Amino acid sequence: MKLFSTLLLGSALALSACTKTELVSAPDFTIAKTEVSSPGMVASANPLATQAGLDILKAGGSAVDAAIAVQAMLGLVEPQSSGLGGGAFMVVYDPKTAKVWAYNGRETAPAAVRPDMFLDSETGEPLRYFDGIASGISTGVPGAVVMLHKAHEDYGTLAWGRQMEPAIKTAEEGFAVSPRMAGITARMGRFVLKRDDRAREYFYLEDGETTIPEGFMRDNPAYAETLRALQKNPRALLEGPIAEEIIRVVQEEPKPGTLTLSDMAAYQPQKTEALCSTYRKHIICGAQPPSSGAVAVQSILRTLENFDMSGLGQSAEGWHVFAEASFLAYADRDKYVADPDFVEVETGLMLNKDYLKSRAVLINMDKAMTDVKAGNPSAFLRGQDATPDNPGTSHFTVVDKDGLVVSMTTTVEAPFGSQRMAAGFMLNNQLTDFSFRAVDAEGLPIANAPAPGKRPRSSMAPSIVFSPQGEFLFSTGSPGGNSIIAYTAKTIVGILDWGLTPQEAIELPNLIARNGRVAIEAKDLKDEETGEIDRGSPAASFGMPAEMITALEEKGHKVRRSKGEFSGLHIIYRQEDGRLIGGADPRREGTALEVE
Repeated sequence: MKLFSTLLLGSALALSACTKTELVSAPDFTIAKTEVSSPGMVASANPLATQAGLDILKAGGSAVDAAIAVQAMLGLVEPQSSGLGGGAFMVVYDPKTAKVWAYNGRETAPAAVRPDMFLDSETGEPLRYFDGIASGISTGVPGAVVMLHKAHEDYGTLAWGRQMEPAIKTAEEGFAVSPRMAGITARMGRFVLKRDDRAREYFYLEDGETTIPEGFMRDNPAYAETLRALQKNPRALLEGPIAEEIIRVVQEEPKPGTLTLSDMAAYQPQKTEALCSTYRKHIICGAQPPSSGAVAVQSILRTLENFDMSGLGQSAEGWHVFAEASFLAYADRDKYVADPDFVEVETGLMLNKDYLKSRAVLINMDKAMTDVKAGNPSAFLRGQDATPDNPGTSHFTVVDKDGLVVSMTTTVEAPFGSQRMAAGFMLNNQLTDFSFRAVDAEGLPIANAPAPGKRPRSSMAPSIVFSPQGEFLFSTGSPGGNSIIAYTAKTIVGILDWGLTPQEAIELPNLIARNGRVAIEAKDLKDEETGEIDRGSPAASFGMPAEMITALEEKGHKVRRSKGEFSGLHIIYRQEDGRLIGGADPRREGTALEVE
């Protein structure tokens, strides 16, 4: 299969002469007003969170009101993934004004952080995994709640605070610990979770050694009190007694952080127009940097636009091209995306069609790339990134009866964040999303290096897709560390190119291609100890057949066969008649339900 559109002669020269304004000031698409014929839908990672959102929609709340309820409940029943002490990115489609907005609730670094904060003072090498995460230095100013409040000021229909009532009731009455929460608690409990007295008391049985099992009834009165404080003051985490408790916990040994009340008081969420571009006439919108998710997802798609993905289908060749486009997009994302308040991020250049054509011609249909390097969309010199990956996070989406759409990804970063607890919730370790080095081996500055007040780069990719006519078509997104980008792009290709339903697109095998290696959910994978095929893993249901993986390896791909990936995809799709259908990733515990 050949490229069906060729590189324009001299495009590299033409590109170098372009300015950012010339590339992004005249988009070749228009967002339209869209109606739905549904009372609303919620898709989230936990049934209790989905129900909380539905209850708020039934009470007359908007999609943003429901999002507040979902987040409040997720922080209680899925504390390993997200919570009040973390950050988030949210994309909102307003059907009344036909606008798409990106809300940024990413954490900020304290004023006293240093570029070498994650280097060992004796060796000069990056800190070991848990030394960086399970510490006070890893926690940034939490931004998820105040971001939601900012969106509520724009789109809330219920008074602020009503949305938290379902989570308050559940925190006081208790909830049955889910299989996923129990499993991750047991796994993380072997490491450093028990070092924190508050976390040990909450996540372990009375012996202090055994983690709470599936079905254990867990209440959290401290969480309920925190939600009540937030009902009265949306900034209760950033000022007053709760903020003071956060500071005390952050400044405890080992490796106490430098976070102060002044850092907390200075925090403000951001609202901008969403980052949008076209893919085969469809319109894809996502969050702006410091999220790299939208940039990378749209880069993958606009590179794939040069190939007949519909004709290739779900073949080894189709997955090969997806992998190669991912290699290229990740390389650019790693090198060039960071907080735009500190580093100029040329999203227009990175998503320019001519530039991505020049990247697409690097793809050989018969042979995998062996030395993937970032392109040069601008004249900026950037160092090679040294940011670690921490798979965690949660994603949900809501559409209300008026057609307001929310796609939101939320996180405390690693499972259980910094492993430290305050006021009933986990504190984030988002600052480990900075590069652990400030300069690379060549002495070039790394875009995502730490700096005071800076927001670390994220892979979160909440996305909303529109039809060629500009009408809302579907929302999508996932948790999963930097694999979020591949998970999300997979669903868009699955629906738009391969004609799949939302659920079918979610259940496609996950394939992540970054830094020259490919991770693939593999069907019929044998257990290392017994030699028997593992029928209980997610990959047993959703994995790629062995013969297709072999075909990819024959092209030179270095494949790591996986029993299952950490995706938690959630999709809401608008059908031609305006009715909504949803999809929830069975790799987690999510549900997608319509208001009855």
